Amino acid sequence: MFTMNKELIYDTDICYQQAEEKAAQYFQSLLTQVQQKTFVSVLTKDIQSWKHNHIHRYSSLTFFARKKERTGYYNHIRWLDYTGKLDPYLDRSISYIFMRDLGKALDSPDTQKRIRQVVDYLKNQLTQPIKTEMFSLAGMYRWGQKERIESTIIWLINKLKTVSEIIPKGMDAENAQRKLIKIIGGVVMHVTEEMDKEISPEERSRKLDEAIRLGYSYGLTYPFIDDLLDAKVLSEEEKKQYSNLIRTTLITGTVPELGEWAFAIEDMIRPIHVELREAFEYIKDHQRPDTRKSFFEQSFVFFHSQEVDREKNLSNPNYSNQELYLPIILKSSFSRLIARSVISAPEDEGFDNRTFFYGIYNQLADDFTDMFNDWEDGAVTPYTYYLKYHQKRKDLINPFELYWTVIANLIHNVYHSDLKTCEVILDRAINSLKRFKERMGTEKYNDVMRLFASGVPKFNRLIQKMVRKAADVDFFDKLLRDHVITMMKNERKEQDEFSNTIESVRDQMNRLLPIPKVEFHDSIIEAANYSLEGDGKRLRPIITWVMGVNAYGFHPQAMVPLLKSLEYMHTASLIFDDLPSQDNASTRRGRPTLHQTYNAAIAELSGIFLIQKATEEQASLDQFDAKTVLQLIQYSSRVTESMCMGQAMDLESKGKPMTLEQLNTMCFYKTGIAFEASLIMPAILAQVEEAEMTALKNFARHAGIAFQIKDDLLDVEGDRVLLGKPIGIDAENNRSTFVSILGPEGARKAMWEHYCLAIEALQDVPRNITFLRHLLNYIVNRER
Repeated sequence: MFTMNKELIYDTDICYQQAEEKAAQYFQSLLTQVQQKTFVSVLTKDIQSWKHNHIHRYSSLTFFARKKERTGYYNHIRWLDYTGKLDPYLDRSISYIFMRDLGKALDSPDTQKRIRQVVDYLKNQLTQPIKTEMFSLAGMYRWGQKERIESTIIWLINKLKTVSEIIPKGMDAENAQRKLIKIIGGVVMHVTEEMDKEISPEERSRKLDEAIRLGYSYGLTYPFIDDLLDAKVLSEEEKKQYSNLIRTTLITGTVPELGEWAFAIEDMIRPIHVELREAFEYIKDHQRPDTRKSFFEQSFVFFHSQEVDREKNLSNPNYSNQELYLPIILKSSFSRLIARSVISAPEDEGFDNRTFFYGIYNQLADDFTDMFNDWEDGAVTPYTYYLKYHQKRKDLINPFELYWTVIANLIHNVYHSDLKTCEVILDRAINSLKRFKERMGTEKYNDVMRLFASGVPKFNRLIQKMVRKAADVDFFDKLLRDHVITMMKNERKEQDEFSNTIESVRDQMNRLLPIPKVEFHDSIIEAANYSLEGDGKRLRPIITWVMGVNAYGFHPQAMVPLLKSLEYMHTASLIFDDLPSQDNASTRRGRPTLHQTYNAAIAELSGIFLIQKATEEQASLDQFDAKTVLQLIQYSSRVTESMCMGQAMDLESKGKPMTLEQLNTMCFYKTGIAFEASLIMPAILAQVEEAEMTALKNFARHAGIAFQIKDDLLDVEGDRVLLGKPIGIDAENNRSTFVSILGPEGARKAMWEHYCLAIEALQDVPRNITFLRHLLNYIVNRER
């Protein structure tokens, strides 16, 4: 063992031995019950009573309605509400969470009252018209505003982005992030339930802030320790090296240096190590002296039991039942015990006991669900081991029978035959089998049952009847889990499509933009092309292309003149902005500004030239109705006027303090109006309804302001190399910005407020607006 730090006075051998002894006593009790098959008579009686609430006769109309219920998250919620089933659905779901995650006894009047409050709140939330997706960035931020923890949510959004970027390839990124979010939610629930009813709003906000940061810090152990060590990303030798880092940390209370790794692996591990170190230090700093020892002991038992389990090899035929099950009891219970100790909650013997006995139930259910994936990975679980050795090892416990034994033990020995607990646990058990059968198919499911339920045929027939016929056993957390995973997978796919679209259209624009040279004003065209050839983002024409081609169905070639005109107008505005008489900028798009390369006069003429070229291109839109094109040119002229007014306001404001309202107006004219044009011009050509025009303008206004705020933040905090221009220009020019008026934190809050308003404006756009949502994400997360 490693040398102990004086701050952490605990002996790891004794610590784990004591936990293992307690697990062995529990296991021996279960072993006796499973050998005697006492669960059969006990649960048969329970199920006979339980089934009266779950076996119904359905009309053909109801059957059709039940088919409709499974068409998605929101449809399912609406169906439950319409049929009057939403209330009991939420009640069993929240009851289960209080029992599983919070370690509560459901027969407690206080717990029943609290469950009712949560159900009522959640039902109200779920049946309200959808303004923002609850688990989207906008939904998270709106919740943060309500709880007055906006800065915490911004911190969390940035952290989740970091995690997404550094999860190694070869790992299940969506599941890793889902588990992280789930842990954060679990810690927040624990903190919320521990709060005094008379807590002040300020103290509530402080506690929620701490809970989110603690939840994130503890939750990182799942993607970056458990999942990483389970994945095939590291070699066996590298896994040992990484595991020793974690072990040393838990024993000494100090995160060791990363040490030497192969170059490619170190490049992957280093940012993970940095993130874990920061998380560990945060947890350690927020532990009370009287709970710190308990936290580290629980963490060590959790980690070591995982390691013991992880090191098993499916080719070894000699593991005893105790070797198979004791680590499972420990890791499944201690993972939940930590969720409470990480917040330094006071000791609660009832919680500790219930949680210790409960953990294996969830683990056996999860291992059953994942048995074929585990089999393919060569992982040792009670199910995979039984699959391989049940014919050779008659002494092996059937894990399916142990599962039902645990259920009977929980209902009658841990929760004292409480009817509500019996109802919820049986609901969950039958629902798990239903989901497994649906996923595997009837034939494979029956094969599994023939093996694992062969020792209790009569009981199995009863269970299978319930699986076929029982209704109203589904749970909100399962629906939510599927919804979140689907969202994350769709998000990743859409993000890839967004990035591909950006790059594809950007490449096309770069080829289309250069203006052919003519002899009589060659120098002006050369100068204009110099500005056009810079490393521009081309966002405005890209937006127009997506809306025109994808939303309105225009032929890409018909859109080319409009795309060129938008970039000509934008580039002209940058040329004027950079002039000595205005911002006097020295660098633009990664190279010297136009007036630095040529001179101010040529720059001014090039800007005018590009504006005229933009008008010429718009007049070339010959595949659209002439009156509509004329309307577009008129609109374009008004946009140019507004941009001039915005720049004039900017110049007049130099050295003068501005109000936030003035700054919002100015930046809309300078930036937002250009975003508006990129949306409204194709909408004009498509002759859309006025309501859609209004929604697009609202979106553009808020997206444009968010863009400008991000620019202001980058001018203070950005990387000069990534930006392609110097930072600190605004301060040097003594210009009012969102950062100078609101401060960096206030500016970030304002940016996310406009982000939310822009997202909400999209609700009124009756088309596929996925690209615009990802555009907003790009705007607030970009680094240039």
